[in-house]
Amino acid sequence: MAVLEAEGVSKRFGGLQAVAEASLRVEPGRITALIGPNGAGKTTLFAMISGFLRPDSGSIRFDGREITGLAAHRVCRLGLVRTFQIVQPFAGLTVRENIAVGGHLKEPDRGRALAAAAAIARQLGMEAMLDAPAQSLTVAGRKRLELARALATQPRLLLLDEVMAGLIPTEVSEIVAVIRAIRDAGVDILLIEHVMQAVMSLSDDVYVLNNGRIIAHGAPGEIAANGDVIEAYLGQGAAHARG
Repeated sequence: MAVLEAEGVSKRFGGLQAVAEASLRVEPGRITALIGPNGAGKTTLFAMISGFLRPDSGSIRFDGREITGLAAHRVCRLGLVRTFQIVQPFAGLTVRENIAVGGHLKEPDRGRALAAAAAIARQLGMEAMLDAPAQSLTVAGRKRLELARALATQPRLLLLDEVMAGLIPTEVSEIVAVIRAIRDAGVDILLIEHVMQAVMSLSDDVYVLNNGRIIAHGAPGEIAANGDVIEAYLGQGAAHARG
């Protein structure tokens, strides 16, 4: 059974059809990517899956349970958790305290939440930052903190929204290794990403969204050679020119 199934999901904002009858699946033990040009509707689809937006139509199931329109905090409690493209840590708290905020979703005891936060920080190579104020972190550090705070909720499925944006190549390589380790630890992953080299090396399945519609789905190699995908990114006639 798929961990996540979205079928025929649509969302309109006034005259803009942001997402139109989009369907995707995340299978257990796999990393699934959702790619597409800027403005394709990827983050809107993420927001509907994670409960921040209610779809106009369609169905979303998580571990076989219907979650369409369920509030974000209830979706999170079930084990489906997302990160955000624009990282906004609690600036007045330390890294340890920021991670513990996520842990409090399922762990009311402050001491145990802080201990769990330290363990997650070690997993992500952040142990030396634990007592630093969150506002002092670099972009790469804030990206890791966002990931750590999400992991602290004990997710079953993690939705990553451009976790590599703004990173230099060495930092991207480090995050790729971290994401693989998270998957290997039993957390399934659906990610939005524009760093194509990382997408192609990380992903088992790739969905391509353009103008709100899924235009392709397949293995990374198939997607890289797909003419519709090439034209979505590079413009009409690009696929013919490459051929």
